[in-house]
Amino acid sequence: MVVRTQKFKKVLVANRGEIAIRIFRALSELGISSVAVYSKEDRFSLFRTKADEAYPLDPEKGPVDAYQDIQTIIRIAKEKGVDAIHPGYGFLS
Repeated sequence: MVVRTQKFKKVLVANRGEIAIRIFRALSELGISSVAVYSKEDRFSLFRTKADEAYPLDPEKGPVDAYQDIQTIIRIAKEKGVDAIHPGYGFLS
């Protein structure tokens, strides 16, 4: 029996702050592209600049609701050709 594995090429990190930065760093070391999503309140946050790509969530939603908008996160992932979504740790996971 032959088991084939395929390496992820692009991962969306559904988290913010230091946790996201650590995940972006690990992905970079593995040669995997990273995608950030961010609320309007986080548009100037450091974590979004550390990802290879960053996309805003719904600006009409507050910070908690924006990050819990699973449909929008999945839509962005599909539109941007993401292979996997990393849930991060804590509140957003």
